[in-house]
Amino acid sequence: MDDSHLKLNANTELASRNTGMAFQRTRLSADRTLMSVIRTSLSLIGFGFTIFQVFQRLREQDIIKKAASARNFGLALVALGIVMLVLGIGYHVQFMLGLRRLRQSMAQEGLIHAESGFPVSLTLIVAFVLLVIGLFAIISMAFQVGPFG
Repeated sequence: MDDSHLKLNANTELASRNTGMAFQRTRLSADRTLMSVIRTSLSLIGFGFTIFQVFQRLREQDIIKKAASARNFGLALVALGIVMLVLGIGYHVQFMLGLRRLRQSMAQEGLIHAESGFPVSLTLIVAFVLLVIGLFAIISMAFQVGPFG
């Protein structure tokens, strides 16, 4: 084997590893994007729930007579947070499945190593938990039942 052939194999190996690392960076970038969605959704859900609760308590204590508009605004913020979270989760899952398919096809073609798998995203699990909490909150607010009513 000559020196140029060894250099070519080393360059190919280096390019393959760099591409594999690029997939990991892209996956982590998608997780950071989902974290941004979680932060915004959590803010909307928390703020909407707080507005709802404050005006609900003021009305219960007869400090104010009507709280329907504040109640509806709080419900709307919680609903917006839930919708945003559902869309963010959907986008994340779609993107990650596409990335996984691309990575598998590149591994089958021998362009990258397929040694490291994609673990389940902890960020996605947190997003699902927040979605469940948000759904409980909006059901509780709308029907005055459950743990948040």
